[in-house]
Amino acid sequence: MGKKLPAVIMVHEWWGINDNIRSMASTLARQCFVVLAADLFRGQSANDQNQATQLVKTASSNSQQSISNLQAAVNYVSSLPFVDSSKIASIGWCFGGGQSLQLALHSEQHPLVATILYYGTPLVTDKQELSKIKWPVLGIFGDKDQAIPLSNIQQFKTALDSISISNEIHIYKGLGHAFANPSGANYAPNETVDAWQKTLAFLKKNTG
Repeated sequence: MGKKLPAVIMVHEWWGINDNIRSMASTLARQCFVVLAADLFRGQSANDQNQATQLVKTASSNSQQSISNLQAAVNYVSSLPFVDSSKIASIGWCFGGGQSLQLALHSEQHPLVATILYYGTPLVTDKQELSKIKWPVLGIFGDKDQAIPLSNIQQFKTALDSISISNEIHIYKGLGHAFANPSGANYAPNETVDAWQKTLAFLKKNTG
């Protein structure tokens, strides 16, 4: 058998598993990562904000189930014979960014090597909670994000620094929430390309 590959658990936005997430999974897989796009909405997806809000509310009302599903995703990819089980990372956007962070906070049984969140909500800033993370964190944000005030992003960065968690927090000026989603009104193509290059560099650095 050839060299084992690192793996990434990918978590969707509040829209659920859609064409954008499938495309991102395929794009990342072409960079020699095994990618599992976790479905926290049980096969459902949304086409409008009302549907999306309801799906997030349902998932958030049973947060332990979402965490258990993400842990199961980690365990599954770890069991694959072609995956290096010591090199598993997570990435998510919006709702999925928050879930990527939650997975990091509940990975005692199987530590990760990297956590990535694109404008993840909700954003945890409590130092005691964040101290559970023992690996690098990459955060991608816009300073005009109405869902995550700039002060919260700064608190997140300060908290990580204060407990010596290696991190890269990139804040793009003038951009709002979900700026990396090509189908959204806030889409910023140039910044999205830059953020993705930073994401790949971060992943490759931390997965060897």
